[in-house]
Amino acid sequence: MLKIFVISSLFYANTLFAQTDLNYYINIAKQNSPLINDNQNLSKANQLEVERLKAFYTKPQIGLSAVYMFSPILNLDNTQPKIEVNPLSSSRYIGYDFAAANGGQYQALLNVYQPLFGQQRYKSASETFQINAAIYQNNSKISAHDIEKIVGDQYILCVQDLQQLTYVNSIMVLLVEQKDIVKKLVENSIFKQSDYTLLTIEYQNMLGLQTTFLANYRRDLMDLNILSGISDTSFIQIKQIQLLLTPPVNYSAFTERYKLDSLNLQALQKSFELKYKPQLSLFANTGLNAIYAPTIPNRFGLSAGLNFTYNFFDGHQKSINRKKTDVLLNSVSFSKETFNRQNNIRKAKILNELLSFNERLLISEQQLKEYETLMNAYKREILSGQLSIINYIAIIKNKAMVQRDYTLLIAQKQVLINAYNYWNW
Repeated sequence: MLKIFVISSLFYANTLFAQTDLNYYINIAKQNSPLINDNQNLSKANQLEVERLKAFYTKPQIGLSAVYMFSPILNLDNTQPKIEVNPLSSSRYIGYDFAAANGGQYQALLNVYQPLFGQQRYKSASETFQINAAIYQNNSKISAHDIEKIVGDQYILCVQDLQQLTYVNSIMVLLVEQKDIVKKLVENSIFKQSDYTLLTIEYQNMLGLQTTFLANYRRDLMDLNILSGISDTSFIQIKQIQLLLTPPVNYSAFTERYKLDSLNLQALQKSFELKYKPQLSLFANTGLNAIYAPTIPNRFGLSAGLNFTYNFFDGHQKSINRKKTDVLLNSVSFSKETFNRQNNIRKAKILNELLSFNERLLISEQQLKEYETLMNAYKREILSGQLSIINYIAIIKNKAMVQRDYTLLIAQKQVLINAYNYWNW
């Protein structure tokens, strides 16, 4: 008996400086979320791809290229065959055809490639990646919002365990006080020894409940740490919670994903149609370009030109792809309308349930007040030996049941508020 009170005292003493609140767990869970981290990194990766595309479509590409090809022949024009490393010509020879090899090749060129009028192509090509970056950012927000809901529900469960534990502890304190009183009354022959025994048995029952609720709290607290990614296994007391309904919103953040999906489909269509736009680019090079080694000193020069491409027919693929995009856009629009309709019904349903819970809580609060008044009266009757201990214990059990239901109602109401705030976002 003393041992349990010592454990409880240590528990509550330690929590005086180790209490944590819901925001603490939510913030830690967001920091430790692999899903949020992945989405943020994917968003950054798409933003970097936008920078790469800008360089690809608008910046010059400069590079070096070098070729050395050695292609000797066995010249048979003379009576004495002769190997020639840099042949000018021959009517009879063994080796690569002059038209293919030219006797060799010697190149060392500085090449420049510059797309012309590429800004528009860059905007179209990069738009998809910009929207993808926004999609991943939005996914991060939704994941963070999901964490608020999941961690909040688990936190409420822990608070419920604490409230039950607190109430059981108060009943145990009351029973200890009554045991001391009844013990003296037994000694004065006002009560029987069996009355004292009944109080002892009821105390043992409460001791069992205390152990159970303490174990439940420890288990649910560890689950809360797991959800938050906290490796600490110390036994602490969390703070009480009082969630409030958030004001109604005119625009749901959940529908942002449908907007981004539509923009992404449109951007993909623009990117697809890039190949139907004319493309003009400038190329130039300078350096050595020779096929005959002895003339290499005279073969340094430069060249420049324009490259133009235009695709004007491919079997009506562009119009077919546009129709496909329109179909997908209609699907996204339908999904958005369905979500908004269902979400409005969902929130209205939760609000109606909360009204019922408020009524039930008022009834429970009134019952607890009446039980408190009744128990105070019974205490006075016990002191005068006018009340049966059996009746007193029955009142304690009845109040405990009402208190248990009241605690569950409070927790369930908080869960409903947490659910409403989740969808009202």
